[in-house]
Amino acid sequence: MRDRTRSGCALGLLAAGYLFQVAGIAGAGVALVVLGAALGLLTDVLLPHHARSTERRLARAQFTPAVRQMLRDALLLGGLGRLGVLDSGSTAPLLGAVLACWALHFLCQAVAGSVRARRRLPVVTRNIDASALGLTPSPPALFAQRATVRLLGVAAVLTAGMSASAATGDPLWALAAALCCCAGMLAGIAWLATWLLPGKRVVGEEEALAWLDAWLAEYRPTVGMYFSGGNASAYQANMWLSTLAELEGRPVIVLRERFMVQKIDATDVPVLCVPKVSHLMRLEHSTLKVLLHPANSGKTSQVLRIPTLKHAFINHGESDKLSSCNPYAKAYDQVWVAGEAARERYALAHIGVEDKDVVEVGRPQLAPIEAAGTRGTAAGPGCRDGRLTVLYAPTWEGFTDDPGNTSVLVAGEAIVSALVADPGVRLLYKPHPMTGTVDPRAGEADRRIRALIQRANAGQSGEEPGPGAQAALREAAAELRRLTRVDFGRRADEVERMLRQPAPEPGRAREVEEAARAWEEAYWAAQPPWLHQIVTAGGPGLFCCFNEADVLVSDVSSVVSDYLSSEKPYAVANTSGLDDDGFRAACPTVRAATLLGPDGTGIDRLLHTVRHPQEDTLAPARAALKVRLLGPAEPPSLVRFNRAVRALVREAEAREERVRAVVGQPLDAEGDAEGEVEAEEERERGQALAEALGEDERP
Repeated sequence: MRDRTRSGCALGLLAAGYLFQVAGIAGAGVALVVLGAALGLLTDVLLPHHARSTERRLARAQFTPAVRQMLRDALLLGGLGRLGVLDSGSTAPLLGAVLACWALHFLCQAVAGSVRARRRLPVVTRNIDASALGLTPSPPALFAQRATVRLLGVAAVLTAGMSASAATGDPLWALAAALCCCAGMLAGIAWLATWLLPGKRVVGEEEALAWLDAWLAEYRPTVGMYFSGGNASAYQANMWLSTLAELEGRPVIVLRERFMVQKIDATDVPVLCVPKVSHLMRLEHSTLKVLLHPANSGKTSQVLRIPTLKHAFINHGESDKLSSCNPYAKAYDQVWVAGEAARERYALAHIGVEDKDVVEVGRPQLAPIEAAGTRGTAAGPGCRDGRLTVLYAPTWEGFTDDPGNTSVLVAGEAIVSALVADPGVRLLYKPHPMTGTVDPRAGEADRRIRALIQRANAGQSGEEPGPGAQAALREAAAELRRLTRVDFGRRADEVERMLRQPAPEPGRAREVEEAARAWEEAYWAAQPPWLHQIVTAGGPGLFCCFNEADVLVSDVSSVVSDYLSSEKPYAVANTSGLDDDGFRAACPTVRAATLLGPDGTGIDRLLHTVRHPQEDTLAPARAALKVRLLGPAEPPSLVRFNRAVRALVREAEAREERVRAVVGQPLDAEGDAEGEVEAEEERERGQALAEALGEDERP
């Protein structure tokens, strides 16, 4: 409703501006001519910020900002003529100056497009010294990227000049404004064009690919993490960064989308983005042996073509949902799971994953999660004033219509209402970052839950943390910003980002991790112990919330499996439509949980159990389920994970030896000119096929 209202207002204002201009011309009214132009210009300023959907629809109809402003300028010139401002001596110069402004605008667009195309390298890096590519700072964003802002600036000056001429009857105001715009545009275009000169130009595609081959030969990677996904999916890769950094050998992160390079959290591991399929094939001739896949994507099939690599699916979480047993998993050489329960899940799913290809490695990234009672308080870490801290972390709606995917839609408001109604509870609400991205109703329910929490907070009061806690939080935040601050502005292009993000100093990621941990501790110390919290992307991470909470309320998702490593009590909302016995039978991860009904029933029982641990009959079940889901405590998960990597590397090497025995030469033999030509032709055929299938990157 809000979007429709904004769209209607925007279209109404835009139409009103043109109508005023036409009415001013018809009636020779100065005020209407000026008001119409100013109103239209103001609408164009507000559209991108307050009615983006309307802006997109207008663009699809080819009524772009440039077309809208050109029409306004034409009406302004018509208004000046109707008002008698223009005479035979001033019409031609003014018309020529306005047309020159527009010609320079389109010339700037052409130069900007050429600059951007020449600075679009076939590979994007981070944590790698790529200075040999001739990297230079970004061209001025106003002329290279922000065409709409530049156009609005020129339009504002022209509109002001012509409005002044309409009001005074003197055409010199309009002519002076147009000439000033021409001079500014000429200077900007000349400055922008210097990025096409040899001194500021980056290397071409062939030189960049030769550099990539040389870097791979020098770095000699052994294991990599391959990731492709959308804007909201980076968390799936980020959860594995610490594990990847701890692996033996030389790890590397391989991405496919250019924007994803900056979505990856702080890490010392080299990041390599190779958008095109044909360029990705160069990994075949590197020392890379194993790729780990935390998620499935359409582009995963492209890297699976490389015969020298072994692939392991490590997933970004395990749950009882069907998505945890995706048939795509059979495309990998191995599927790595946390424990025995996942192995059985694949066996029961009958999707083509053989048991011999399933490897139990645990969940090494769960190390930061503290066990129950670690902090030494009687009732849990969240009871600074005697309250229980309850974490409600529902999952998102997913891409399927399976009932019970998320409790937000059916039970979320009832669960939150019951929790905030208990004066002895502090609620932490941490929704999944993708909530509402598929089903708008989930997003609306999430907003209602947030509003409910805010109303509950408005009716509370209590002791506030002292000024020392706030000062400590500011200090911790400043330190974290210092360590994670990037040396480029928001408008820097990817070439400048590569320039500013070379190989980091050793131990930088460890410092960031410690600073983040210090900030999280300072964050909780600075919050009133009675205040309910809505934890968003800018707040503490999920594992930190696990440590702060006494009990978890969630859905059937990997959140439950991960939380079980603490062995603290948890509850799951049964919104599946099954009775409790059927729900427990269908979802093994809830067998040690308190089940909640869609109306929130079961909350009282859950809180009573947490407050009276001697009545917690599910504790033994949680301990046993933890082992089934996450594997044994010894040897540590990271040790098992490393062993699995080494074993898969050996398999890749053994395969290479078998191929060498058959063909009589190494796979990466050099000096065979005929073979190189054939390989290049094969890459070109593969690229043509990829483009024909729509698989490849578009400029």
